[in-house]
Amino acid sequence: MPASAQLGPPRPPAALPGGRPGLYLAIARGAFRRYSTYRAATLAGAFTNTVFGFILAYTFLALWQARPGLGGYDVGQAVSYIWVSQGLLVTVAVWGGGFQDDVQERFRSGDIAIDLYRPVDFQGWWLASDLGRAAFHLLARGVAPMIAGVLAFDIRLPHHALVWGEFLLSVLLAVVVSFGLRYLVSLTGFWLHDSEGVRSVMMVVAMFFSGMLLPIALFPGPLGSLAPMLPWAALVQVPTDVFLERRTGLGLLGALGFQAAWAVLLLAAGRLVQLFATRKVVVQGG
Repeated sequence: MPASAQLGPPRPPAALPGGRPGLYLAIARGAFRRYSTYRAATLAGAFTNTVFGFILAYTFLALWQARPGLGGYDVGQAVSYIWVSQGLLVTVAVWGGGFQDDVQERFRSGDIAIDLYRPVDFQGWWLASDLGRAAFHLLARGVAPMIAGVLAFDIRLPHHALVWGEFLLSVLLAVVVSFGLRYLVSLTGFWLHDSEGVRSVMMVVAMFFSGMLLPIALFPGPLGSLAPMLPWAALVQVPTDVFLERRTGLGLLGALGFQAAWAVLLLAAGRLVQLFATRKVVVQGG
């Protein structure tokens, strides 16, 4: 096993060469390399995503053939929705995980107190690390299911090259929104000392409201009006609709603005909660 895989959770260094942008870029590259060492787990995960993609694709195919135009999606869009969402599942960490596992371990070991005194921004460090993780999973666990879907089904790919760039921008914003949500959950460890319970609840909420199980357009009544306004919609529903070109023109700008607004709000909320958490650590430490 490579040495980097044996070291466990990454530890923020006392310093890194270069300016601040170079520092966070180095952190992101390190996270990318770290996740790339787990080749067997990556292959197994990509295979699992592909298998579930086939199961869900045939389920959606049967449902939309019985109810054409359900939720405003045609049959091709509905099947494509499944494969795009499967490619995003781990990239945007709908199930949680990523840096959360590392932070939780540092709570258990007590190293979290040391991290707060290092000359590296705590939130910025983990955001850069999570972006590196997401970049690896987009390539390693996002591309394979999409290729399988394209080979087996009539997948609706973007008609214009520009849409691919818009999609990647939406995915980037989705990762930042996901980080913001998971970071807030991780910070509960300062008070609960173990955020596993909160993480489990948030995983269920994220699976439902992100559009991972069903497109939000299918939600009935008041739930269908509320769900598109919640931050979880930015994780899967919005990037998938951008890929399917259901968001164009002002609609596209609104969708990206929605993601960006939630990203800023959640990062700011995380910064505020971190401030309170830091004060708590100082009081507990005397």
